[in-house]
Formats: sequence, structure tokens, C-alpha cells
Amino acid sequence: MLTQLLLLPIMGPLNGVVWIAEQIQERTNTEFDAQENLHKQLLSLQLSFDIGEISEEEFEIQEEEILLKIQALEEEARLELEAEQEQARLELEAEQEQAPLTLEVEQDEFENQPMFTPTIDTYKHLVKI
Repeated sequence: MLTQLLLLPIMGPLNGVVWIAEQIQERTNTEFDAQENLHKQLLSLQLSFDIGEISEEEFEIQEEEILLKIQALEEEARLELEAEQEQARLELEAEQEQAPLTLEVEQDEFENQPMFTPTIDTYKHLVKI
């Protein structure tokens, strides 16, 4: 218990990153499974048509439904990717806008400091720069 409290500043952020990675993995698996299941349904439908279990009209109707679902999943994934890229771009721009402010403060502090500090050599009474 004491060890966990002492390691909290280090392990807290690390555990947060691990949790986020697990959530991304779970979501990716879910999306992949949904698309994989639709492809399996399409293959099963094709086999049913090939062996004569369903008519051509029924095959075309079901095939269109499955293909539309696949297309919708791909479109959703593309839109999510674009949204993530836009969010990353906005975060980068925000960081870049804050960075020059930090540099200006550092430069102001530097400008107020003397450029050199003269030292007097007590033996020779000369100023060294």
C-alpha cells in the first residue's frame, strides 16, 4: 500500500497510458470483427447462391445490403481517422502558439541580465572581461 502511494506519481500516468491503449485495442478489434463478420456473411451468401439455395434476386438484395453495411463501416472509419488527424493538428498548432510566448519570457529575462560580469584582479588591478 505504501509502495503504491510512493510510486503513484510514476505509475499513475503509466497506468493511464496502458488503459488508453487497451481501449484503442478493444475498439479496433470490435470494428475489425464487425467488418470481418460482414465479409463472412457475403461469402456465405455467395456460397448459398452458388449451390442454388437462394434465387438470383434474393442474392442481389442481400448482397446490396451487406455491401452497404461494409461501405458504411469504411466511411465511419475514414471520418474518425480524419477527425483524429484534425484534432492532432489543432493540438500541434496550440502547442506552437504557446511555444513563442515561453521563448519571449526567457529572452526578456536574458536581456535584463548583464552581458558580462567584470572581475577585478586584486593583484594587478586590471579589469578582466
